[in-house]
Amino acid sequence: MSNHHYSRRKFLAASAAGLASAASGFAPIVLAQDNIRTARVVVGFPAGGGTDVLARLIAERLRGRYADAVIVENRAGAGARIGIDYVNKADADGSVMLFTPDFPMTVYPHSFKNLRYNPLRDFTPVARCAKSMLVMSGGPMLPDSVRTVADFVRWAKANPKQSLAGDTGAGGTPHFVGVMVSRAAGFELTPVHYKGGAPALQALMGGQIPVSVNPIGEILPHAKSGKIRVLATTSAQRTRFLPDTPTMAESGYKDIVIEGWLGFFVSSKTPKATVAKLSNAVREALESEEINARFKKFGNVAAYLNPADTLALLKADIERWGPIVKASGFSAEDS
Repeated sequence: MSNHHYSRRKFLAASAAGLASAASGFAPIVLAQDNIRTARVVVGFPAGGGTDVLARLIAERLRGRYADAVIVENRAGAGARIGIDYVNKADADGSVMLFTPDFPMTVYPHSFKNLRYNPLRDFTPVARCAKSMLVMSGGPMLPDSVRTVADFVRWAKANPKQSLAGDTGAGGTPHFVGVMVSRAAGFELTPVHYKGGAPALQALMGGQIPVSVNPIGEILPHAKSGKIRVLATTSAQRTRFLPDTPTMAESGYKDIVIEGWLGFFVSSKTPKATVAKLSNAVREALESEEINARFKKFGNVAAYLNPADTLALLKADIERWGPIVKASGFSAEDS
């Protein structure tokens, strides 16, 4: 065999080996771009509440964009901490994500001494999805004459045994609205903690509690039907969703301005490329006119922020809530 044929055969063999190794080298990169087969969106509140409804709206739009199938899982209890703990321990491959209001990440670090997770250490923000606010509402336990926060305070002082306020869980922002009102007005308001907004509203409409503090999206359908009376919102200005309802600040509680938000988080060990892909898929979902229209039905405004901006917001809100929780004197007994 001539040297020419030998070197040509050697060259072809080397080329084939090079192509094979290149193919095997590129295969994982191609696979990384593929959608996850099944993604789970964990919500720490029961089905039917405001957080759950928004999670399902976005999950519909993530199908095909991020994962072949997207399932919403309700892991309710302990004011959303059960769901958050679950995501913290789940695989960090982007297949399990948390959709939550801000307060379990911003307020709980101050209100729970033995929190099992650290929002900044254990989680990576993916996106802020929506802006929201809280609403204090009255139910049939109250006389028809009670139409404002001032009316309720007068009634509560006259009826101390019935002076109760429902909320979506101990140590969260809805709970602190009641704490801040009672401290400012100088009366005892006993909190009644539920496993989310839906059961709190059932108790309110069933006449078991006189008032409840909920995210706006949870009360709008009932407010329009007349089943509950909206007393005040926690927004800085009156909201277009309830234009006749005064703010807490207008009602004499200038320190109660709480404009909340909802967003996606994943384990901090999740690859950056996966976080970016999920965040982009969420952004595309929120650009949908249908999503925006359906968000508005629940009193929320779609408001996307990327991972870096959501992290900055998270840090600022954690800092903001420290002195508020300390001043309230509240400290959760359980962890």
